[in-house]
Amino acid sequence: MGICFSAKSISENDDNTGHAFVCAGVKNSKDDNDSSNINDNGSASSKISLASALPAPRSEGEISQSSNLKSFSLAELKEATRNFCPDSVLGVPASSSVFKGWIDEHSFTATKPGTGLGIAIKRLHRNSFRGRGDWFAEVNFLGQLVHSHLVKLIGYCLEDEQQLIVSELMPRGSLDNHLFLRGSYFQPLSWALRLKVALGAAKGLAFLHSDERKVIFRDLRTSIILLDSDYNAKLSDLGFSKTPEKQGVRAMSLPGLLSTSYAAPEYIATGQATTSSDVYSFGVILLEMLSGRRAIDKNRPFREHNLIEWARPYLANERKSVRIIDDRLEGQYSLDAAYKLSSLTLQCLSIDPKSRPSMNEVVIELEQLQDSTSINSNRTSTRNHMARRHSADDANTLRSARAHPWPPPISPDYS
Repeated sequence: MGICFSAKSISENDDNTGHAFVCAGVKNSKDDNDSSNINDNGSASSKISLASALPAPRSEGEISQSSNLKSFSLAELKEATRNFCPDSVLGVPASSSVFKGWIDEHSFTATKPGTGLGIAIKRLHRNSFRGRGDWFAEVNFLGQLVHSHLVKLIGYCLEDEQQLIVSELMPRGSLDNHLFLRGSYFQPLSWALRLKVALGAAKGLAFLHSDERKVIFRDLRTSIILLDSDYNAKLSDLGFSKTPEKQGVRAMSLPGLLSTSYAAPEYIATGQATTSSDVYSFGVILLEMLSGRRAIDKNRPFREHNLIEWARPYLANERKSVRIIDDRLEGQYSLDAAYKLSSLTLQCLSIDPKSRPSMNEVVIELEQLQDSTSINSNRTSTRNHMARRHSADDANTLRSARAHPWPPPISPDYS
């Protein structure tokens, strides 16, 4: 993703404007169409690097003081992960390996597995290393980027030619796993939970797009939306898989099937990333959540390989929109809610970038949809409860009538 820098700590409660931002790959403007240029080969057209765009910290102490990040030693992280034991591996992305570790939530010292605070430790591969100045500058900035729907950065380690990032552990894993993996561990997300996840991710992206930050994510997809134990969604991978050649710009690999399936048409055509192209990517995610299908799936019939092309005609039709909805959601939503979410998805997937909503508008729509779904769910629950109660009362009445018939039978008169 593109990285925008400010000398001030950036949090979700920071409503001040007028800061002097120096952005690597993001222009200093409030125009929504400001873009980051990426050449056809995926490299940044700008020659600005992180080190030159931001006053680099002169020491690790300056990072810790300005962003409240912990400087871990390599020995501490080895102890927290049992020497990076294979059993602690959470994943192996292209540019790094991610390990689970455990630390004391107050002292940040290593604890026994399963006790204390769970952490995720991303160890960058050597081919993803950046210069010391670039790396410190980025860690310093990201440590100040605080929001309830962004994965929290806890600390870092730069030692023995190792570059490691420590962040909060998201115990329920990625949205991608919950949507597309089948098994006893990953149960299908309900309609209500899908709305909750979509809203959380939208809030995180809206925070990044705000005028105070103006950060373009560029590489949004289901695998970087992580879920905590309560299914709160948080955006991850905030810039730590960039390569030095891209000089601070998270450039999408255009030939890659996975990346292009989420990319806006104008981004693929021109290499220019905007907040609107992020909205398009979010629309793809909404469509995947609605349908339970991947954006590109060649295991399906030929006409259904490309989810967007297959689903677009259904999204625009109120009566047909339910045809694309995940079968596993049957009975969990109203036809009105299904059409409203389909319409929002279609707006995000508009071919014309100017016709797409802003992420703030997306958040408002999802909040209203979640509220209406909650009201309808409560009404349904109340009706079901009353129906069960009436049924129980009727059964009790019937049993009572059988045990104590009224009027009592008349005894025969033998007189």
